[in-house]
Amino acid sequence: MTQSVVVQIGQCGNQIGCCFWDLALREHAAVNQKGIYDEAISSFFRNVDTRVAGDGGSISKGKISSLKARAVLIDMEEGVVNEILQGPLRDVFDSKQLITDISGSGNNWAMGHKVFGSLYQEQILEKLRKSAEHCDCLQCFFIIHSMGGGTGSGLGTFLLKVLEDEFPEVYRFVTSIYPSSEDDVITSPYNSILAMKELNEHADCVLPIDNQSLFDIISKIDLVVNSGKLDTTVKPKSLVTSSAGALKKQHKKPFDAMNNIVANLLLNLTSSARFEGSLNMDLNEISMNLVPFPQLHYLVSSLTPLYTLADVNIPPRRLDQMFSDAFSKDHQLMRADPKHSLYLACALMVRGNVQISDLRRNIERLKPSLRFVSWNQEGWKTSLCSVPPVGHSHSLLALANNTCVKPTFVELRERFMRLYKKKAHLHHYLQVEGMEESCFTEAVSSLSALIQEYNQLDATKSMPVADIPRLSIAM
Repeated sequence: MTQSVVVQIGQCGNQIGCCFWDLALREHAAVNQKGIYDEAISSFFRNVDTRVAGDGGSISKGKISSLKARAVLIDMEEGVVNEILQGPLRDVFDSKQLITDISGSGNNWAMGHKVFGSLYQEQILEKLRKSAEHCDCLQCFFIIHSMGGGTGSGLGTFLLKVLEDEFPEVYRFVTSIYPSSEDDVITSPYNSILAMKELNEHADCVLPIDNQSLFDIISKIDLVVNSGKLDTTVKPKSLVTSSAGALKKQHKKPFDAMNNIVANLLLNLTSSARFEGSLNMDLNEISMNLVPFPQLHYLVSSLTPLYTLADVNIPPRRLDQMFSDAFSKDHQLMRADPKHSLYLACALMVRGNVQISDLRRNIERLKPSLRFVSWNQEGWKTSLCSVPPVGHSHSLLALANNTCVKPTFVELRERFMRLYKKKAHLHHYLQVEGMEESCFTEAVSSLSALIQEYNQLDATKSMPVADIPRLSIAM
């Protein structure tokens, strides 16, 4: 059994991380009724004897004593991390796993990357090494960060290079939250494109998630719930309700529910590594099967059901309907339409009481409506995990390596160029030591090269797929 370490960086990364640990504990509590420390829990948690001084003695077998998350929490403002330490999850982390400052990166990638990167490099490395030492077989670092701010984009991508140098054999899976065009950080196009260059060069897999699509999904769930159709109710004390139990008024940004969706994505992504199933999919298999070229490692995710914590009493989707949902625009965690774009490969991660025959039947049913590149017509990777999410009979996560990510990158470049042509806000970056204007030109060239790779693939869309003759065997 392998272990993974979660590194959550910046305000957004820590808020999503907090949701993830909450859901992971609930999921294991539902499955592990006897409170025994088993391999499933060990993938993300250590079992610690808190009576032992110092780091606490690790207990590898037997009853759960005190669970500690395999995590490193980093933020250059201490607000969110302090909130976590005063909240219900305070016992899951200890001060040895945290790095905070008080000044913040001021929405400036250069501050996060150049200033705080060099200032905290040794401290971060020490915490990462410590986390790695507590693993028997460390397989993956999950980095959670946002692209638009200063710490998440700057320090988050600085950390990627550190991980590559220090742990070259360990996979780097990055969950990156991309800003919407209505973002309240004016410099977010700069931060995002400077961060993109680092993601291109140092990540194994990136799961880009669009703030706007999360917002749209939550708005749709609210609409269904408020309409009262289909016996829909919101459960008390759920993440889509306030503490009073009444449905939240539509906030401008319902972050809790949005973060919950991203946390669910990570739970489903790792379910096969944590629980038994008839078809297992390891994290290294995702990278091996879904990333045909090093730079094209951006995977578009879709999730069904979206409210996996059973916050909402909506009648369950039929299994076949769930597969259709996974390929529809409404369930993508990016504003993207994979059906009208080109697939390089696709992974389906199914949880619950589902048979291999159900999987195969649905793939055959959906295949005619999906376009795959001519050289990978059978580009499907599948997994079946027998443990469903809490409150559901089954769920599905689809990961698509698909050219539909291109419009998001093109739009980001356009927003960047609008600012950059005027050299607006540039002085804030250039006054940081080690930051030069060439950093901007190189970053936008890197993104343009990526967009060009997607263009070349899209150009092959209309080509007919040759029916390859089979070898005939003489009887």
